[in-house]
Amino acid sequence: MRFASLKKRMHSSESLLTTIVIADDHPVFRYGLRRLLETEPDFRIVGEAIDGDSAVRLTRELQPHILLLDLAMPGVSGMEALGTLLQQNAEVRTIILTAEIEKGEVTQALQLGARGIVLKQSATELIAKCIRRVLEGQVWVGRDCVGDMIDVLRTVLPQNGLAAPRRDFSLTPRETQVLTAILAGFGNKELAARLSISEQTAKHHISNIYDKLGVSNRMELALFAINHRLVDKI
Repeated sequence: MRFASLKKRMHSSESLLTTIVIADDHPVFRYGLRRLLETEPDFRIVGEAIDGDSAVRLTRELQPHILLLDLAMPGVSGMEALGTLLQQNAEVRTIILTAEIEKGEVTQALQLGARGIVLKQSATELIAKCIRRVLEGQVWVGRDCVGDMIDVLRTVLPQNGLAAPRRDFSLTPRETQVLTAILAGFGNKELAARLSISEQTAKHHISNIYDKLGVSNRMELALFAINHRLVDKI
């Protein structure tokens, strides 16, 4: 009985850990980042990759909560790896680590599913905080947490003041709730839990929203929502 109780407590403790894969082709940077993150008691590094191909493979095999992904790697780049993970519907939350990045690349990375972007020179002071915010469903760009996808786009895109008149596009009340949760940064599982529906039902609602609005991914949905003021906060 005692052994079973101890085993149960150990399993419960492990389930609270945030599992992380680090993908970067510089061993010194990987080592330093690993040592830094290992000082956080609730973080566990479960794998390291040296290029985009191994990053995708390890993410598929280990199913970590977080992937820390360098953009500039030999062979398959970080951006290409992001695209592959998006096609595979990976549940991992990816944070880009990069020496420099243009606004256009920020938009592209977000469109491909990145949830955070941190410059390497500030990684030591920001990375743990960034990981925690991303786990909460928020988005991190540069040195700041940007509450949700709408705020991110307002940060990185020029404002032209040409928003179209507001319409509802025949969205049902439930689809509007799903839309709002998507724009707030919730993944399918979190969205389903938030609305007390099954993940399959959530996917069905999302598919209906995409069809009604003529979009094919979350970034296009966010852009459409901005232009057409689909939720109250826009």
